[in-house]
Amino acid sequence: MTPIAVVIDTREQEPYGFDPERVVPVRRALPAGDYSLVGHETDVAIERKSLDDFVSTAVRNRKRFARELRLLAGYDLGCVVVEATLEDVLAHRYRSGAHPHAIFGATLSMVVDHGVPVFFCSDRQIACRFVEGLLLRYHRKVEG
Repeated sequence: MTPIAVVIDTREQEPYGFDPERVVPVRRALPAGDYSLVGHETDVAIERKSLDDFVSTAVRNRKRFARELRLLAGYDLGCVVVEATLEDVLAHRYRSGAHPHAIFGATLSMVVDHGVPVFFCSDRQIACRFVEGLLLRYHRKVEG
């Protein structure tokens, strides 16, 4: 299998370490999200969030993030991947004082009001594998 070129946004501070036999990383600015595919930067985008960043974004930076969600919603595949479980949210396993119900409600708003799926992927390692698989699958779909 020939590796695919995955774009990693230049603002991504902790980029995933993908399997080098499957992925060739390319660093450049993306219009939305943290990960995409070369040649499909406005078709597919994945926004990666640690749990603390997700909570902060959902509560404190809601208006700024709404712009990002509008862009992601217009893509063929746009989503948010959280490096935690929904149980982590509901059990308040994050630093913010925000109530878990507020975070849960914000998550539902992302999905229902903005049309952007949110995937809770247990931890960073599983999220990395999920993002890699999602991009590989999308690449197969569009490149045939």
